[in-house]
Amino acid sequence: MAIEVREAHPGEHAEAGRATAAAYREFVRPEDPSVWEEYLARIADVAGRAARTTILVAVEDGRVLGSATLELAERTEPGDPLPAHEAHVRMLGVDPSARGRGIGPMLTRECLRRAAEAGKTILTLNTTPRMRAAQRMYESLGFDRGKDEVFPDGFVLLSYSKHLG
Repeated sequence: MAIEVREAHPGEHAEAGRATAAAYREFVRPEDPSVWEEYLARIADVAGRAARTTILVAVEDGRVLGSATLELAERTEPGDPLPAHEAHVRMLGVDPSARGRGIGPMLTRECLRRAAEAGKTILTLNTTPRMRAAQRMYESLGFDRGKDEVFPDGFVLLSYSKHLG
């Protein structure tokens, strides 16, 4: 059966959260601060952000294989404005059991398509240095590296963007 990438139905939110949190879990190390566990819980809470953002899922034969959160008008965190010309991807992840099938690029391409359709001129996203496969994927899709964001505790977010048009 073919993989379908579309907006998530409310009944799929829990499974989308489980699949995406499973994708991120491999990057947590025993010595990491508890913030990672808190972040995994946020990733799993798809229902909590679905009213403010677009949740995309990759589905095959009724099974959610991965998801992405697309911020078009609002960010996942209330009160954090999104520039009018910009869309942002958050929490893109593919269930580890479904990797290697092109699902990450499918979800990313759908984010690009929807952002352009919404009249946005740039799509941005962040990843971490640990997520090397994600970095390769974004670069292969034409995203450019931007300025890294370094937090007071030393945590680094790598910034990527792609101009639309």
